[in-house]
Amino acid sequence: MEPSHLLIVSSCCPPNPKSRLYSHIEEHMPDTKIIPFDRRHWSEVEGLDHIQTLAFREDAEAVKVAVEGSFFATCSFSAAVEFLEVEFSLRIIPNSLRVRYQPSEDTMMIDVSAIISLEILQNLRASKSKDSLFGILKHTRTPMGSRVLRSNLLQPSTLKDSYLEPRYDALDELLSNHEMFLGVREALKSIPDIESVLTQLVIIPNKPSVEASERAINHVLMVKTFLDAVPFLYQTLEPATSPLLIKIRDLCRPGLTETVKNLIYQDIIEDVTYVKSALDLRNQRTFAVKSGVNGLLDVARQAYKENTNDVHSHVEELSKEYGIEADLRYDTSRKYWIRLRAVDFEDRQIPPVLVNQTRKGPHIECLTMRLKKLNQRITDSVAEVVMLSDKVIQDLIDSVRTQLQPLYRVCDSIALLDMIASFAHASSIHDWKRPEISETLALKSARHPILDKSSRSPFVPNDYYATEEYRFHVVTGCNMSGKTTYIRSIALLQIMAQVGCFVPVEFASFPVVHNIFARVTTDDHIETNMSTFSLEMREMAFILSNVTDRSIVIIDELGRGTSTRDGLAISIAMAEALIQSRSLVWFATHFTELGNGTPTPNWWVSPRTDIKPADILADRPEVLNLHLVTQVSTTADDVPKMTMLYKVESGKNKELLYGISLAKAMGFPKRFLEVAEQVAVSLRQKRERNKQGSEARKMLNRRKLILNLHGQLRQASDSELDEDSLRSYLIRLREEFILRMEAIENGGSGEEIGGSEARPDDEDGMFDDDDVFDAVDFESLSSS
Repeated sequence: MEPSHLLIVSSCCPPNPKSRLYSHIEEHMPDTKIIPFDRRHWSEVEGLDHIQTLAFREDAEAVKVAVEGSFFATCSFSAAVEFLEVEFSLRIIPNSLRVRYQPSEDTMMIDVSAIISLEILQNLRASKSKDSLFGILKHTRTPMGSRVLRSNLLQPSTLKDSYLEPRYDALDELLSNHEMFLGVREALKSIPDIESVLTQLVIIPNKPSVEASERAINHVLMVKTFLDAVPFLYQTLEPATSPLLIKIRDLCRPGLTETVKNLIYQDIIEDVTYVKSALDLRNQRTFAVKSGVNGLLDVARQAYKENTNDVHSHVEELSKEYGIEADLRYDTSRKYWIRLRAVDFEDRQIPPVLVNQTRKGPHIECLTMRLKKLNQRITDSVAEVVMLSDKVIQDLIDSVRTQLQPLYRVCDSIALLDMIASFAHASSIHDWKRPEISETLALKSARHPILDKSSRSPFVPNDYYATEEYRFHVVTGCNMSGKTTYIRSIALLQIMAQVGCFVPVEFASFPVVHNIFARVTTDDHIETNMSTFSLEMREMAFILSNVTDRSIVIIDELGRGTSTRDGLAISIAMAEALIQSRSLVWFATHFTELGNGTPTPNWWVSPRTDIKPADILADRPEVLNLHLVTQVSTTADDVPKMTMLYKVESGKNKELLYGISLAKAMGFPKRFLEVAEQVAVSLRQKRERNKQGSEARKMLNRRKLILNLHGQLRQASDSELDEDSLRSYLIRLREEFILRMEAIENGGSGEEIGGSEARPDDEDGMFDDDDVFDAVDFESLSSS
């Protein structure tokens, strides 16, 4: 998602007319440099030749078979290699490049708008904040693990048996075996970013230089440090029993990297290692190659050692001669320099031998002419050591290049282990639970993963339920009641489950989803001259063209960027299309007509105040009405007070006059409020008089009750209840079904059902969705 350069065929770039892809990249990836590249470099034949020439010999044929028929992928690979050679003059060692073809068929597609609006990688308000999904999951110890985590969040897996379940098992084992978990985290701390180093090793420097030779020595030291750390990780995973951890352990076995380790130990001293301190790293580079390999190298190292001792002796002499506390420091630009306390010179002059004086806070930084000369001598000695070591280092790198394939395999396994250990760390500190993968989406006491961590007050958990029978959820509620948070949570939790992480719930069951779409932003896009409504329509057009029955779609207040009439009409049309797609939808809206009823077909031609609900969506069996509860009370001064409970309940919104209540709290004129309330009550009464006939409502209620029973029976069939428990559950289910059906036939005069009274809906006497949400038996699901 954040490449430094992005190549596009030059015919699609200015001064030619911009292609749609070019404009899309400009809009969504403003920090990426777009490079027009001539069409002749996008060649399938050249791409296959590059694979044959650059890929590992063992992998070349397999990769060519994998990309067969993937014309665009092969052409893009050709263009990328040509660009490196033409623009950066980089030469890659033959048969030394790891080339992999990763298709998108087995991963979830998340569109760019959803990645941004759901804050998967970056917080919308503060880009440097860790309050994003990536931020709360990123407890990795290596850059490799961080990259794998980021890649998985952008393309979660859709393979249950080969990816998700093994990751859950490995995560379970790390959480249950605390000693192994701490050992893995400790072992990962000492592993450098070897993946980047191996990539650098296959590139031949353009010009020999001291800097290039120093980088080469650094790379060898990092490979050595990596190889020394792998056996400790292998020992830490010794007690592992889960298949994935066993596989990772086997890839870390000493025998797999023994050849490379022996090659390095032939020429490199065993005690040297890669360090981050500039001075320590210079020392490690200077004495990396074993003594006796080159006589001149040994002489140069002796000179370096003597000059370094002279520096320390010089500083000690300064301290004695002038009675100062000279602190010797080092950095890569000034080399050795001296730091003094400024307070020591408040009543006396700084000795004239100290030159290049700079005051920084409570300290004085300076040099002496003698120290400058010694620094130059040491620099010359280091350059000579590096150049004399270069022949040995280059021969060693050539040998290591022949063994890169097993090193890459170890890197991949360690990166995956780092990501899983990061999940374990996050799951332990936030008390997340293991999800189940099934055909039913059922979450109990689910929490928004980002807000649960960043919110100052305790987060209010909510339940989610979706099956074949209830796939479209209309979420209503007043402003600031938590609708957006509620619908965003389900998308984020689904992504967490499909990357193999535990989730913040008491119980969770997820289906495998192949697409996630989100339309939750309301910002104008000035750069492309697009209003909020234009953006809504473009994004909804994209969603409707790509949505499938394996998709999750979250829509937040669609149509509020235009007039109320047009917005409601478009929302109804979009809702109908999404219902027909059979996708799982959470549709947050202020248009209560979506759930309570829709207007007559010609209402937008001549708008009327007596809208007649036709109950198009309310009559659809797939639709489940939800609302966020708001408590309205009155203060001692007779001023209305609204309290957001952030709790989701099933059923239609009670249509409390939230707007008028808020207007009262804001001190609007009394006469104004009286008229508004009279009009609102009058409109509601007219709608009530136009309800459907009782027989039609009974038929609808019977159908919904039967569909609800079907869902509960499927749930029981998929569970692993023992015979007695299942019999008891089915008997209770039958009794409740009979009582509810009698309540419908009696027009709403119900009896006690399962501890709650079976009664008609408060408004229209129908069996509503209120009981559907509560009827989900999480206990039976959790036992499966």
